[in-house]
Amino acid sequence: MHRLLSKEPNPYSVVTPYIEELATKSCCANGIKPDMYTQHNVKRGLRDLQGRGVLTGLTEISEVISHKIIDGVDTNIPGELCYRGINIKDLTAGFYNDGRYGFEECVYLLLFGALPTEKELSDFKAQLATFRSLPPSFVRDIIMKAPGKDMMNVLARCVLTLYSYDDNPDDISIPNVLRQCLQLIAIFPMLSAYAYHAYKHYHEGESLYIHPPKPELSAAQNFLYMLRPDGSFTETEARTLDLALVLHAEHGGGNNSTFTTHVVSSSGTDTYSSVAASLGSLKGPRHGGANIKVVEMFDDMKANVPDWSDDSIRAYLTKVLSREAFDRSGLIYGMGHAIYSVSDPRAEVLKVFAKKLSLEKGMEDEYDLYKRTARIASDLIAERRKIYKGVSPNVDFYSGMIYRMLKLPPELYTPIFAVARIAGWSAHRIEELQNAGKIIRPAYMCVKDRDSYVPLSER
Repeated sequence: MHRLLSKEPNPYSVVTPYIEELATKSCCANGIKPDMYTQHNVKRGLRDLQGRGVLTGLTEISEVISHKIIDGVDTNIPGELCYRGINIKDLTAGFYNDGRYGFEECVYLLLFGALPTEKELSDFKAQLATFRSLPPSFVRDIIMKAPGKDMMNVLARCVLTLYSYDDNPDDISIPNVLRQCLQLIAIFPMLSAYAYHAYKHYHEGESLYIHPPKPELSAAQNFLYMLRPDGSFTETEARTLDLALVLHAEHGGGNNSTFTTHVVSSSGTDTYSSVAASLGSLKGPRHGGANIKVVEMFDDMKANVPDWSDDSIRAYLTKVLSREAFDRSGLIYGMGHAIYSVSDPRAEVLKVFAKKLSLEKGMEDEYDLYKRTARIASDLIAERRKIYKGVSPNVDFYSGMIYRMLKLPPELYTPIFAVARIAGWSAHRIEELQNAGKIIRPAYMCVKDRDSYVPLSER
């Protein structure tokens, strides 16, 4: 604790001149040119020249659809996402129209392949409620004694530490793995909320709040209850967060963190190691951290744009694309997707609920700014980048806005993604273990010329 909070320079965190020199040597040792990938027909990022993913496996868990053959022509279409064959729009409309929370039902569907009956859903919720507890003194000894500034790293550390509390951690039989997965699904909201409170207390000097979860509350309700000092939340807030969890729970086997689940699980390792690896993938700003960049970009826009007119928005976005504004990356965050082109179905659903939440929060102007930015950015990117397949808002565009309206701290944006995606990871881990075949090992071609060994005395 003292080391973490000390203001003294940390010798383990200093890049010395010698390390800088070694880094230069390391970079010079790597001389692969971009055109060599084309020369050797390497599918960088496991994607072909059309941007389509290279087929590396089969799954029954979910389907991501962005194009179809129409009259013999490969045609981009409005995006579709299906969980176990059920369109995500039908799934979300089903539980929302019934006035139910849907995340637990979604988890059941992903894990067991079919929608639950009322009794099955009731029993399943009861089982998750019994798993919403941590080992004795875990919060004190693991979370409080080493509070970190990055909640994803704390989450990964907690997951790996839970291995030591499991009497049967290495058993990869399906019943045992399912038990482990259900426990992790149940406690991820707790770990995330408690890690954040520990960080705010020990690093920011704020009061410490630890609310035990309530068995009668859903995952979304419990998360808001545990996060907020007074435990209060509105029905609209909880239902909107629940919807976001459902939409983030799964997205095919090829996304980076889920593919990590398949790769690591194929080695036969334990559940905790597999989930920790997937958390490391999700943490990356190219994957789970994108919604934070959306919010930061809009904060920068509002600070630097005198008015929110279409002309001012277009001028700002033009500077962003020209690497003259925001983070100089040339990216308009929240726009475009590796698979979807015409539309991201998750964004389409979230957009509706973002509008409802903006009315409750008195943030209609904010919602209108996002909506107009999406329209202008789509046209501008297509025009400047000569992209003709279509560019539309992705799920991060509206989830970032929703989290901001819910007054969720940015430090928890990616952990919330993990709270949802652990459901998909669990389903894919079980699927990989059930279909256990070869360890996943793609090929890499060495393009380095052969060299001779030189004795030390002659170097």
